[in-house]
Amino acid sequence: MINVIVAGAAGRMGCRLVALIKDSTTLTLAGAIEGKGHHAVGDDAGETAGCGHAGIPITDDVTALLDRGEVVVDFSAPEATLHHLRTVAQHRRAMVIGTTGFSPPQLEELNSLTRQIPCVLSPNMSVGVNMIYKVIGEMAKALGDEYDIEVIEAHHRLKKDAPSGTALKIAEVLAKAMKRDLNQVGVYARKGLIGERKKGEIGIQTIRAGDIVGDHTILFGGVGERIEVTHRANSRDTFAQGALRAARWVVRQPSGLYDMMDVLGLR
Repeated sequence: MINVIVAGAAGRMGCRLVALIKDSTTLTLAGAIEGKGHHAVGDDAGETAGCGHAGIPITDDVTALLDRGEVVVDFSAPEATLHHLRTVAQHRRAMVIGTTGFSPPQLEELNSLTRQIPCVLSPNMSVGVNMIYKVIGEMAKALGDEYDIEVIEAHHRLKKDAPSGTALKIAEVLAKAMKRDLNQVGVYARKGLIGERKKGEIGIQTIRAGDIVGDHTILFGGVGERIEVTHRANSRDTFAQGALRAARWVVRQPSGLYDMMDVLGLR
C-alpha cells in the first residue's frame, strides 16, 4: 500500500481524490491538507468528500503529515502548492502536482525544487488528453503551414485561470511541432477590425460557463476542409484517476521533474 497525502482536500478535485483513495486496494489516505483558516480544517476528510468517515482530519500543517506519507498529491493553488513543495523537498518525499496557473518565477522555483525529489507535474492528468498531446504534433507537421490552428477550451464558471493549463500545453506542443515561438504567434482574443488572420497564428480561445468539467478542441482549418480533435471530460474522476496512477508511478522514480507522458510511457 502507498500512503498518500491529499493537498487541497476540500476542493473539487481533492474530494474526488479522497473518495477514490478510500476505495482503493493499493493506496491509503495518510493525510489531508487545506490552507490556514479554511472552514474544513478539523473536519473528517471522508465526510467532507461525501464518501463517509475516513478517520483522517483535514489539517493545515503539511509538516506534521510527512512522516506517515510517501507522496503528496496537490490540486490547490500556485502559492499553496509551492509552500507544500518546499516542505516535501526538505523531507525527501514524492509529489504529484495538478495545479495550474503558475507564473514564470514560480515555475522557475518549482523546477529548482524538483531536482531534489521525484515529482510529476501535469496540467491535465487524463490519459486521453495525454494521448492527444502525443498525436497532435505529428498531425500539425503533416498538415503543414496551409492549415490554420485554433485551440478552444471550455471550463466551469469557477475556474480562476485562463486559458486552461491544458490549452496552453496543447498550444506549446503545436508551436514546437511547427517550429514556432508561441510567445510570438499565440493569439488569445480577437475583437474589432483586426484584419485577416496572420499566417502561422495559433489561436487559444476560452469559454467559461456553468459546470463544464473540461472540454478541449484542436481545430486544423484548411481550404475546403477542417479537422477537429476533441476531448471532453464528463467527470473529474478521469483527472483524479490519472493523478493516482502518477502517484503509484512516481514513488519508484529517482529525483527529477516528470509529466504524464513519462507516467504513461509515451516518450
